[in-house]
Amino acid sequence: MESVPSGVEMGPRRIKSFRKPMNSPSPRNKSGKDSGSWKKILDPQGSFLENWNKIFLLACIIALALDPLFFYIPVVVVNKKELKCLDLDVNLEKIACVLRTFMDAFYIIHIIFQFRTGFIAAPSRVFGRGDLIVDPWAIAKRYLFTYFIIDVLSILPLPQLLILHLIPLLDGHPDTFVMKELLKYIIICQYVPRILRIVPLYIEVTRTSGFLTETAWAGAALNLFLYMLASHVLGAIWYMISVERQERCWGDVARDARKRSYNRSLLYCDYDKNKSSDPPLLSLLNTSCRLTNPDDTTDSKVFDFGIFIDALQSEILETRSFRKKFFYCFWWGLRNLSVGASIYVSKFAANALRSLRQDEAPTPRMPERMPLLPQKPAEPDFGA
Repeated sequence: MESVPSGVEMGPRRIKSFRKPMNSPSPRNKSGKDSGSWKKILDPQGSFLENWNKIFLLACIIALALDPLFFYIPVVVVNKKELKCLDLDVNLEKIACVLRTFMDAFYIIHIIFQFRTGFIAAPSRVFGRGDLIVDPWAIAKRYLFTYFIIDVLSILPLPQLLILHLIPLLDGHPDTFVMKELLKYIIICQYVPRILRIVPLYIEVTRTSGFLTETAWAGAALNLFLYMLASHVLGAIWYMISVERQERCWGDVARDARKRSYNRSLLYCDYDKNKSSDPPLLSLLNTSCRLTNPDDTTDSKVFDFGIFIDALQSEILETRSFRKKFFYCFWWGLRNLSVGASIYVSKFAANALRSLRQDEAPTPRMPERMPLLPQKPAEPDFGA
């Protein structure tokens, strides 16, 4: 009979053992090593990685905003000798490369953490409980087949290599702007893996902590920031293509005038050779590359700049003040991101595709007595 009370006393203890939390994963080392290696592996549900993911997500968003700075490097120079040429902003080159390298350091740290972060085995997830895999080889194999390639493509120092090494070797040669064209495609191509890396990271952060979407105003602020980021990127691309349109016009003029012994290299700045002005060529550039609104163009020989006429008329391409260039291009991108009614369309396909969406939308009929809206709003003065 003494065994009966002891069995009754054991009952509550067994019931309490079943009430232990089952959602905490248990570490499991497949390699059979001692528990010393477990201390080197990070817990994916720990507070350290949770805070780091928030920091890394913010760094990824800032990196998206810093990459378009490379688009502001080309400038149009009109010096005291009345020599028009294309140049690169050396100071902005250094600043953009330093900021890009600093943000890439966050990606490198994140890659190191990914090789030391355990994961919960999918087959062991039963009733919210799973085995935490802490085997370094299993962790490395899982990361190499998921996001490793995306992370590596995001941090390849191609812009820094192009600006700090290849472009200085050319030293004012016309091929310098071929490298500028290559730089544009490198930045745009690296934008794809950077965005692809943000999406799963954002889902993971909001799933574990919900720090971005737990309040309505935070979600609204995030949407506003993304809209402003898109405006910034659009304005930077618009600036870069505006320089390309100016270069295209000058190149066409120089190519047509080559039969009369004009040198196309005069269009590219090279202060080491102290090139002098060429009055006949300047006169030809001023005539053929005259800044005229597309609606007012009657001469077919005048180059049609299309949607980039604002950048040329405002002389924003000629200034080296980053503050003026940034705010003007940001204002242009913010104005034309959703409404393109004030955009001039030229004969080039890229211009026409940009305004195709506005042309397809049905235009509501306005009352006869309603005053028409101005075609272009007043441009703010950012130089004040």
